[in-house]
Amino acid sequence: MTSTLIKNALIVNEGEITEADLRIEGERIASVAPSLNARDSETVIDVEGCLLMPGMIDDQVHFREPGLTYKGDIYSESRAAVAGGITSYMEMPNVSPATTTIEALEDKFAIAADRSLANYSFYLGATEDNLEQIKRLDKNQHCGVKVFMGASTGDLLVEHPEALDAIFRDSPALIVSHCESGPVMLENHKRVLRDKDVLTIHDHPVLRDATACYASSEYAVRLAKQHGSQLHVLHITTAQELDLFTAGPIEGKAITAEACVHHLWFSQEDYAEKGNFIKCNPAIKRKDDRDALLAALHTGKIDIVATDHAPHTLEEKEQPYRQSPAGLPLVQHALPTLMDHVHHGRLSAAQVVEKTAHNPAIRYGVKERGYIREGYYADLVLIDPSAPSPVTEESIRYKCGWSPFTGHTFTSRICSTWVNGTLVFDGENLRDERSHAMRLAFNR
Repeated sequence: MTSTLIKNALIVNEGEITEADLRIEGERIASVAPSLNARDSETVIDVEGCLLMPGMIDDQVHFREPGLTYKGDIYSESRAAVAGGITSYMEMPNVSPATTTIEALEDKFAIAADRSLANYSFYLGATEDNLEQIKRLDKNQHCGVKVFMGASTGDLLVEHPEALDAIFRDSPALIVSHCESGPVMLENHKRVLRDKDVLTIHDHPVLRDATACYASSEYAVRLAKQHGSQLHVLHITTAQELDLFTAGPIEGKAITAEACVHHLWFSQEDYAEKGNFIKCNPAIKRKDDRDALLAALHTGKIDIVATDHAPHTLEEKEQPYRQSPAGLPLVQHALPTLMDHVHHGRLSAAQVVEKTAHNPAIRYGVKERGYIREGYYADLVLIDPSAPSPVTEESIRYKCGWSPFTGHTFTSRICSTWVNGTLVFDGENLRDERSHAMRLAFNR
């Protein structure tokens, strides 16, 4: 059994930062103590001055496989994820064909077992007529069911009240929702087009405004309360929506909320410079909304921070606004954005760990991950908080080859990532491109 001793780490875990040593044996964390003596046969790494955290559990990514692999695939995007300190992910169903049957869902698990560099799970996509498939979900083997309430393509859009009622009533697994009201967005389009012929990126947060988000989020929360559902509302973008959620610790909550790193970073003012490169759904909105989301991380109204990583090719994003698809590549740079917030005093390192590792583990019931605890899987990220990290075209690891952060220098650097005890990224290179990842298991 391989053994690694990490010396003099500043361990960020369960609300505290403590200087300690940590030993990895095989796939697990074997010991955490103020001082551990090195063994003759083990690898010893002195990390003085660096933060050692549980790896990020990203509960919302789009890795584009099967069917859209020219944008990204499970191998390429998990490769970028581990370079960003993400050790586990949960991937969305809007691929081609969409993941709307248990058989298609298990096919994706089989691909990941062979090709993923980070631990993985996959959502089943809800449609208006696949309730029997939803009922077959195993809450201890599958992360959940994704419901697109007003914003999707193909057959994944679920708007019919009877279909939504049945899903919220009968799903055996956690429901996660994308909430934007289709009727409100349609009226917004009509109103905006009365005054102009051509839409631009500056219209995006007007078309997909706070009213559209609130109407759909309120509907989802109302259905969950009516049926006693377990509901997690993804990528909240507005101050108004925060009124729907309860402040405080995540433990015991039936209804939880999430913010994404780009909505915590960009604001409507950035469209002038970034254009379609920050076009996403739900839209990036006002600075006041962004600041309200950051404040909600402190109160506990926002429980989890994720990415909604959604790559498209450069050629696709450079098209005119109406043709340019929504979505940004984010997994490589998510933790660095959050550490910039720490650097500027907007968050603490302990809060970053709470929102990206502890709380996803609690909400989804992830077994033996999300914490630095003896006996848990050694999913770890080492961060140097005082080593600037510039984003250059050469440093980007996404298959799509671009980033909305190009030209920015982050204040921190990802130094190492371990997945199940294996050092997969050393700060510069992928050390081992074989898959050491595992299917996530849940204890619900």
